[in-house]
Amino acid sequence: MVLLAGMATPHESGIDERSYQLGIMGGFAEVVRLGVKTLALSEVMRPDEMDDAMEDAAVIAKRNRVEIWRETDFLVTDLYPADVAESKHVLLIYTGDTLDKYLALKAGKETLVEAGNYEGEEREEIARRFGHLLSYPEAVIDDLLQQAKLLEP
Repeated sequence: MVLLAGMATPHESGIDERSYQLGIMGGFAEVVRLGVKTLALSEVMRPDEMDDAMEDAAVIAKRNRVEIWRETDFLVTDLYPADVAESKHVLLIYTGDTLDKYLALKAGKETLVEAGNYEGEEREEIARRFGHLLSYPEAVIDDLLQQAKLLEP
């Protein structure tokens, strides 16, 4: 979550965290339905938080005519810090064959890791393909990858 200077967090403003998370899901479901994004992600949540949200997430998905997938082993690329979803769940929001594309990308990364080839151009390509699936502009993908390089040991 990105907060602008001077803005209150959901907790500080009196908005309960669950309602806030469902609001994010609703907004992302709408932009996916409208074709603005191919794939959207909920905020990462502890498994018990996701358990609590799933019934309402299904209502949001149905209302927006999108699909949801509870991801318990999130695809980690250089777009996000490696520990961003560690021990957490993420809800994928999509339409059509997007889940198949996500799972194929995840399997492709695993194949590279198993072969000891998840590095250099191959590693960057996985991140770029994931960024494209998330409908990120190329400049945003470039910036996220640059930030990841700055954090490397």
